[in-house]
Amino acid sequence: MKQFLIPVSYLNKPSFQELLSQAEEEFGYDHPTGGLTIPFSEDVFWHITYRLSGL
Repeated sequence: MKQFLIPVSYLNKPSFQELLSQAEEEFGYDHPTGGLTIPFSEDVFWHITYRLSGL
């Protein structure tokens, strides 16, 4: 597993909120390390965050 830091501004974006909802449904938010597990491959995550960055 890898850790990623994301800008706080992403939290208000509907597409990132959908990602968080899917992560909650599949894995929940109760992680002992404080992390969040997402239900996508790393490539998909990078694609989503790239689109959110507006580049």
